[in-house]
Amino acid sequence: MDMSSRKQYLQEVQKDYLKAGKREKTQLLGEAERRTGMERKYIIKKLSAKTRWGKEPRKPSSKTPEYGSDLIYPLVQLWDIFDEPCGQRLEPLIKSELDRLRDLGEIFITDEQTQKLKKMSAKTIDRLLEHEKSVRLIETKYAKKNNPLLYQKIPTKLSDEWDRAIVGQIQIDGVEHCGQSAAGDYLNTISNTDVSSHWWEGEAVMGKGKRAAVKAIVNCRERFPFDWKEIHPDNGPSFINYFLWDYANESKLEFSRSRPYKKNDNCFVEQKNSQNVRKVVGHVRYDTQRELAILNDLYQNELRLYKNYFQPVMRLELKVRNNSHIYRKYQKAKTPYQWLMDSPNTPEEVKQKLKAEYQNLNPAKLKRDIEMKLKLLAEVYTAKQHCAAKKLQPSEEDKVSFLFDPTNELKCHTLVT
Repeated sequence: MDMSSRKQYLQEVQKDYLKAGKREKTQLLGEAERRTGMERKYIIKKLSAKTRWGKEPRKPSSKTPEYGSDLIYPLVQLWDIFDEPCGQRLEPLIKSELDRLRDLGEIFITDEQTQKLKKMSAKTIDRLLEHEKSVRLIETKYAKKNNPLLYQKIPTKLSDEWDRAIVGQIQIDGVEHCGQSAAGDYLNTISNTDVSSHWWEGEAVMGKGKRAAVKAIVNCRERFPFDWKEIHPDNGPSFINYFLWDYANESKLEFSRSRPYKKNDNCFVEQKNSQNVRKVVGHVRYDTQRELAILNDLYQNELRLYKNYFQPVMRLELKVRNNSHIYRKYQKAKTPYQWLMDSPNTPEEVKQKLKAEYQNLNPAKLKRDIEMKLKLLAEVYTAKQHCAAKKLQPSEEDKVSFLFDPTNELKCHTLVT
């Protein structure tokens, strides 16, 4: 059976196949497979409802197109003049403004071309402009990015270029607390991590202001037990700006940055963002002064002490790839405090200060205080959502609040929202 005969046979079988049940289809497929010698899957595809038989390929029309290529250039000119509108918006503009543009000497076309452009439909305009739109889209997509001069001054640094024996190399990143909406102002945590010891400090700020971010970095630096030597933020404008650039120069700090869209260049602080921020305060939206005060009270006191003194970290010692498998070997787990105490690069006065602070800490009490503050943060968030749902305005009593009950022997705060 040749190809033409097979085609005719399958056309006739298809009529019965589409009307048949499951058992009948199985019988028809078996018979067609024996008669044609074709694969069963191919026959099923040819007998499906999507297959259309008897349609010959459309022959090219011998009629000369009404709108030739000579109209594309003036049409693109008009499209540019009116700020690249769609065909439905450009059509009435051509009819009303084309003669004026010719009189002004902006477009040079014949009367015949003018008449064709005026009676051109919106669909035809979009069709003729389709190629130009595609070309411009490609040019925009692959255009070379012209970064500001400051980005060219700051060198990039990869994750494998760090000397992990040197204390004071700080990676910086921002964690957004916007929930499901990035509209308006919301809290952001400025997270700071030392590459060598994994010592972490955090500070919450309202919004993404450049001055606020620099101030948060300065506050975190004051809480670090050792001096900074280098700062390495991500590629965002909250950090790559002249406020932080001037601060780094005045403080004699080295300044490097991550590559765009390469989170692994900031891998040390990215790990802390997950463990010390997201895992602790969650992914909901915080956008009030009361929540800001609670977060900063948590970051500046119990959380930093608990994470740095009593939460061990495992530093990667070896990483080997064997075909598709990656084998990793880690060093013995130690807390950032222990890493600093065991490091020969840590000054003796820093070790004495850390040891004195460590001896006065109670991890169980720190854990209870952290849970209490997180519970208060959840209550404030729930109350805020309740008020927003009922569209209530805060009363005078709500404007003055305390963070913790004095009976719990914790410091009270008076906040004005």
